[in-house]
Amino acid sequence: MKLYTVETGNFKLDGGAMFGVVPKAIWQRTNPADHNNQIDIAARSLLIEDGDRLILIDTGMGDKQPDKFFGYYNRWGNHSIDSSLQKLGFHRDDITDVFLTHLHFDHCGGCIQWNKDRTGYEPAFKNATFWTNEDHWKWATVPNAREKASFLKENLLPIQESGQLKFIERTSDRFQKESELGFGIHFVDGHTDKQMLPHISYKGKQLVFMADLLPTVGHIPLPYVMGYDTRPLLTLAEKELFLNEAVLEGYHLFFEHDAHNQLCTLKETEKGVRLEELFTFDQLFN
Repeated sequence: MKLYTVETGNFKLDGGAMFGVVPKAIWQRTNPADHNNQIDIAARSLLIEDGDRLILIDTGMGDKQPDKFFGYYNRWGNHSIDSSLQKLGFHRDDITDVFLTHLHFDHCGGCIQWNKDRTGYEPAFKNATFWTNEDHWKWATVPNAREKASFLKENLLPIQESGQLKFIERTSDRFQKESELGFGIHFVDGHTDKQMLPHISYKGKQLVFMADLLPTVGHIPLPYVMGYDTRPLLTLAEKELFLNEAVLEGYHLFFEHDAHNQLCTLKETEKGVRLEELFTFDQLFN
């Protein structure tokens, strides 16, 4: 097995929305805001090369939406899935599986693209199986009013219509040690129902892809919960359980949304679980 980081494109989100009830005077110490009160956000995917499989975890937001849509998110930098894959010696047609932590547009939008004459949509990874879980799929395709703007039908329905959609078989465990894709999965429900966090054993370390349970290093303290979360008190409980486990087991946390930090470890302090050490992917594994 070999892992690679894939930067799909950076954007910006409102800092207040990202930190919920935490005052700006506190959160801006770790996540400084610009003149629009927006903070830097990454859409960092993870690529797993395992035998004949090439598995991409999340795809970023893609590029099929109109300029008005992207105007809300102020994309910045030069990253894209295609350029990132090319640097690694791969092409999107090489991808055999796309694992989706959840179906908000900034995690799955890159799954679908315009067709050649822009009359309809098609899978952006024509040879891939797209993986979610059945409960989350139902949650996303019949969305509540709170999340309707994040679950976009143009991102979801073409996946189903392509015939390339499959569901992870779920046990009742909060942490499912095995899956069809060869890695474990932590299930969490506070941000959105049945979000999945991949847990990968790699080069003697336990790597957990944090998705939206822990968007950035600045979100490590327990009360630092996003305003986007549908069940913030549940997120609080899930975070506490996971962070304590991460300290005990020595997990390495992989950040999807932290534009300036890729991985970290945690430690227990008098104030609770806090950052221990930051790493780049290359520092840790190459």
